[in-house]
Amino acid sequence: MKKLFHTLFPIAWFIVLVSGLLAASATGQATSQAAPNVSIDTIRDITSQTSSLDPKVLQLALLAYEHARLQGLDKQQILTIINYQQPSIDKRLWVINLNDDKVLYNTYVAHGKNSGDNYADEFSNSPKSQESSIGVYVTGNTYYGNDGYSLHLIGLDSGFNSNAYSRSIVMHGAWYVSQSFIDQYGRLGRSWGCPAIDKTIEPQVVNTIKNGTVIFAYYPEKNWLDNSKYLKPINV
Repeated sequence: MKKLFHTLFPIAWFIVLVSGLLAASATGQATSQAAPNVSIDTIRDITSQTSSLDPKVLQLALLAYEHARLQGLDKQQILTIINYQQPSIDKRLWVINLNDDKVLYNTYVAHGKNSGDNYADEFSNSPKSQESSIGVYVTGNTYYGNDGYSLHLIGLDSGFNSNAYSRSIVMHGAWYVSQSFIDQYGRLGRSWGCPAIDKTIEPQVVNTIKNGTVIFAYYPEKNWLDNSKYLKPINV
């Protein structure tokens, strides 16, 4: 992985980045308060491969990832980002190999049926809510269940997704996550809170991110942005 932290940004880039993040904060987007000195090269290299990944969301995801790394998580340097602020008709899930800053997958992902229709705007950590949860996860092992080949997820963000494992929030394939479903209904189908993905690509994605990699599920929810320990500044 290219080094995530520089001692200083070039001053022109710094002014542009801070100005953009402060403007985003005013409109409820990703805030700059938690942003580290992330390498401009890392952000540029990743976003050049996918125009739909918001650089500000990527920056927060890299911060959360670095917190997880400092806890000894993720020896594989694989980061998955889900941006629930985007509609379900967007390919709003990315799997990134941070060893070489390559986007491995960019695909559709469903949200919980009680989180919203095409757009998700309600999130919960509560059992039986059938809502998605935002926050930082680490992946567990795989198993075969009611939805076929599936991946356990462990929520690391206390109060936001920490009940994910007990809620059986897992990544699995689903017939209602596909371009053909979008063409027919104008949105993806919805899960019971799981980040369900296209069945045709799910085994490859799961085999890439299983066993201890980081997932960053984003939505500009103020309480989470202000209080998640994974979004606090890192002193370098």
